[in-house]
Amino acid sequence: MFSTGSNLWLMIWPASWETIYMVSIATVVTTLLGVPLGVVLVVTRQGHIMANKLVNRLVGLPVNFIRAIPFPIFILFVIPITRVLTGTSIGPNGVIVPLSLAAIVFMARLAETAMLEVPYGVIEAAISAGANRRQIIWHVLLPEAGSGLILSVTILVVTLIGYSAMAGLVGGGGLGDLAVRYGYYRYRADVMWVCVIILSFVVQALQNFGEALARKYNRR
Repeated sequence: MFSTGSNLWLMIWPASWETIYMVSIATVVTTLLGVPLGVVLVVTRQGHIMANKLVNRLVGLPVNFIRAIPFPIFILFVIPITRVLTGTSIGPNGVIVPLSLAAIVFMARLAETAMLEVPYGVIEAAISAGANRRQIIWHVLLPEAGSGLILSVTILVVTLIGYSAMAGLVGGGGLGDLAVRYGYYRYRADVMWVCVIILSFVVQALQNFGEALARKYNRR
């Protein structure tokens, strides 16, 4: 049975704001922690400005371990941490913690890839000019990788939207939760289709915006 338009949107709007809330906070947390982690992975590589094989491995191993865990399982895996930090393991607040933790390592690898595209000759030129390590990171590495980092954040946000939808399987709130509880379990095709259309539209809009911003910022 299909619901009336008014009743449908009374469910869609709160779920949409829950998704925006989860994804926005997780994006900020993930970017603030994931990009520095990516910097560590880059500068400690062999032949780079702070080459340290031990540090690179100590950072890289947990990053690879967490990335290998499917997100629905990861949510269950970090429930004790989530409860300590938020007091709950369900709803939007209960999803932000696993959402951020899972995405931090993803962002770290994306940022690493973006920064590895910076020609090392540019860094060598900065070293020849007398720049120290901090100056190289802040004034050479990150700015030169700016376009790639913007695309990385765009991919991150799109991924977080997908993760937040999967969190609906465990009562995480948002459009994914609405699609599962009211769309799938209650055989409400209208709810499922509207959730899918909204998510698809938002993802496409964010992708287009991110690509346009990256082209504008590209310094090469």
